[in-house]
Amino acid sequence: MYVYTIYVTLQGKIYQTNVIANKEQELEEIYQIAKQQVLKQWAS
Repeated sequence: MYVYTIYVTLQGKIYQTNVIANKEQELEEIYQIAKQQVLKQWAS
């Protein structure tokens, strides 16, 4: 397992989030996880 620090742009703002993922996962999949996390946090 690796911890990735991802920056996600959403509605003109840049959010930083950490994603814990397997090293075999594709970068696109990791980015989608990060985007989902930001959306979930922003919606709260």
